[in-house]
Amino acid sequence: MVLVHGVESDVHALREEVVQVLTRVGLRLSEEKTRITHLDRGFDFLGFRIQRRLKRGTSKSHVYTFVSDRAIRSVKAKIRALTPRTSQRDLEYVLTGLNMVMRGWANYFQHAVAKNVFAMLDNFAWWRVVRMLQVRHHWGWKDVRARFTTPTGRWLPISAGGTELRRVTARPVTRYRYRGSRIPNPWAPQPV
Repeated sequence: MVLVHGVESDVHALREEVVQVLTRVGLRLSEEKTRITHLDRGFDFLGFRIQRRLKRGTSKSHVYTFVSDRAIRSVKAKIRALTPRTSQRDLEYVLTGLNMVMRGWANYFQHAVAKNVFAMLDNFAWWRVVRMLQVRHHWGWKDVRARFTTPTGRWLPISAGGTELRRVTARPVTRYRYRGSRIPNPWAPQPV
């Protein structure tokens, strides 16, 4: 990813220099993956959606990193694969698999604007497990409430054999880590 402060003609002028720098470090520029776009339109990079937008409630624009739609579809497909409605897998095995998939995914995307995405995934996984249990045990909604709530009506986590469905919303989202001074720059002047 190369960001340029300028116009599109500046990008085309830098293209050959980028090819030379990549060649020095043993890489090559892939023509089918190379795209020139404006930061306001945004682009996907390593599962993140990077885009400049106006900050809510202000007239200032900032660059944000979101979770890309493709990454969300991918993790939802993994959750679906672990929780088919007619599954007879052990519940502890299913919960362990879900925890591993969701925790690893959340660790990777913890530096994006992901709080609402994490909440949506928690909700999605919870409903998938509940529907799987409803089909398996022929439960109605009253049975689900009786099994997973306290007498005061407080919801309990879904658990089996000491393993409970962990919520990824507990993972703190830490954004805006400035690392610019620690990233090596191949364009920096070489000492003579």
